[in-house]
Amino acid sequence: MSERNERMDKALLDLGSKSNEELRELLDELYDEEQKVSYRRRVLHGKIDILRAELVRRLKGQRESGEDIISGGDVERLIDILANDLRGVSRYDVSAPDEGDEE
Repeated sequence: MSERNERMDKALLDLGSKSNEELRELLDELYDEEQKVSYRRRVLHGKIDILRAELVRRLKGQRESGEDIISGGDVERLIDILANDLRGVSRYDVSAPDEGDEE
């Protein structure tokens, strides 16, 4: 956990001792961080949309040319996915800093 995150967590546990100005500063800091996360999410969704559209375009081309769209490897991957019981569990450590994080 970053030093900034630790400081924010401690501040949230002791709100009663904070002045209104300190609370506003904390709120502004969290809002800025939320804006960065939101921007990163939108960029990632844009990239996902571009990649998905390219994959769909290629699969349509394969289908039109009579090629198999689903391979044995695809079936094995689907079996692996369905065999794992991941209901509601993230595969990712969301507490770990992102590569692009600037602390």
